[in-house]
Formats: sequence, structure tokens, C-alpha cells
Amino acid sequence: MTTVRWGIAGPGRMAAVMTEAFAEVPQGEVVAVGSRSLDRAQAIAAEHGIPRAHGSYDALVTDPEIDAIYVATPHPQHTEIALAAIAAGKPILVEKAFTATLADTERVVESARAAGVFAMEAMWTRFNPAIAHARRIIADGEIGALRGVQGDLTAFRPFDPDDRLFDPALGGGAVLDLGVYVLSFAQHFLGTPDVVHAVGGSFPTGVEGKFGVLLGYRDGRSATLSGGFTAYGPGRMMLLGTQGWIDVHSRFHRSPSLTVWRGKTPEHLTFPGGYQYEIAHVGECLAAGRTESPVMPLDDTIAVQRLMADVLGQVRAYAAG
Repeated sequence: MTTVRWGIAGPGRMAAVMTEAFAEVPQGEVVAVGSRSLDRAQAIAAEHGIPRAHGSYDALVTDPEIDAIYVATPHPQHTEIALAAIAAGKPILVEKAFTATLADTERVVESARAAGVFAMEAMWTRFNPAIAHARRIIADGEIGALRGVQGDLTAFRPFDPDDRLFDPALGGGAVLDLGVYVLSFAQHFLGTPDVVHAVGGSFPTGVEGKFGVLLGYRDGRSATLSGGFTAYGPGRMMLLGTQGWIDVHSRFHRSPSLTVWRGKTPEHLTFPGGYQYEIAHVGECLAAGRTESPVMPLDDTIAVQRLMADVLGQVRAYAAG
């Protein structure tokens, strides 16, 4: 398999984390990083041994020595970088949430499909070995028919109006930051729901601090999900079947272990984790000539973005009284 030369858009925490993950992927290497600040790009390049630094995202996406772009900026900046990369013919891996709005997600997806350029949301949870194992168990009917999903992703954060997480202009709020995980998990295993009910509360800056969601399906299946910055919580998920259930242990989005209950008999399993699995998957897709991932297809990204828009609208209306 040909080595994919990656450029990273954004000099923040995820860029540093992903740079380390690339060391675990023989068919992928980071060759450049870009930022709106050349100083910041040069600093992270020096820290992580990245060969080149660019002081603009246009320079990054048009670099002829780069094969693919990983977009790791705040959510509202994803759209223009992704569109520029697609225009340059560069495959993209875009951090979740894919964009800050449904309309922007649809723009990027339409552009990628029209150009025949690979695009994928970086929902790393779907690619971790524990979740892949859960998929196999369910597909093989080992817990019967899947009837429900229950879980949360709750991470207490003290309110700070200067922090990105609480700034609406930077895509702050619990739904885009945490809700994308729980909604994507439920959508992955149950499909897109027919009914969405959501409640929650907001911070003084206007972003939502917590949310609770009920997803309903016409055949009686359901998902009960919650998350927020206002409390501590386990961050677990449960997949409920007619002959057993799977407990995806804390914190589920990292997928460290499972307990599989077939009736009353538990089986405890542990798994490696990390971001390298999604990177390797993109390399496999590119080698096969795919323009979309079969595990994280763009239709799923659109569906989850639409769910988040629905949840955001309901939570904000509820919080406003």
C-alpha cells in the first residue's frame, strides 16, 4: 500500500494527538502542518518533527507534497478548509462535528461527491476494535435483535466565557462537542430515528451546557442519551438485545472494554484503542479507490448533523422557557 502523506490543518490539541497516532500507521505520515499563524504552525512542527509548516490553510491544501488533509480546527472553520482541500483534489478527514451547521455539512458533502474526492468525518469511535467487535456480535445475532441504546457522555467543565467550549462563535456547547458522540453511536447501531425529543439547559453565553435526548423508531426501538459539561458521569453505552446486551465501558468513545451478556452469562473483553485505526481505514479506502467510507459514510454524517440541529433547536427553546 502506498504511504499517504498527510497535512494537518490546525495547530491545537487534536493536531498534537493525531501526530502521535500517525506513528502507529505504517502507511501514513504527517509531512506538513498549517495554521493562520506561521509561528504556531512552526512551533507544532518543531515539537513533533513535522517537516514543513504553512502560515495559511490555502498554502497547506495546495502543497503538492501533501496527499490528504486532516482538518482539526474549531468546528466553524471546517467548512472553508474542507472545500478548499476538495477543490485542490485532496482527500479529507474532518474532525467531528463535521461542521457547525447542517447546511455547511451538506455543502461539503455535495462538493466532495461532485468532485469524486474522498471525505470522511473523524468519528474514531466507530473504528476502535471494541466497537468493531460489538458490530460483529450484533450482526451474528449473539444478543438477539437489537432493541435499544442507552448511555451518556458527561464531562464536567467549569464555566469560562473565554474558553472555546463556551463560545458560540467557535462552535461551543455540549451538543457539538459531546452530543455528536452519543448521537452518532445510536445512529450507527439503530439507524436514523423517526422521532427526536430533547431538553437541556444553557450557559450565560447562550451555548447549551447539558442535554437529554430520546430517539424513537416506528418499530418500537429507542435510544435514551444524555451529556453535558455540568456534572461528572460514567460515559458508558449499553446495546440492548432480545437475548442479551453489551456494556461498552467508560469512556465509551475510547472503547477500552466490553462486557457481553448472553442471557445471564457475562464475558469480559478488553481492547486496544486509539486514533490510528481511523487513519489506517482512510488509507485503505484511498488504496481501494473509494470516495466514501463504508463504516462512516457521508449519509451518516448528514443524518447525525441533522439530529444535532434538531436537538440544538429543542434544547435552546426549552432553556428559553
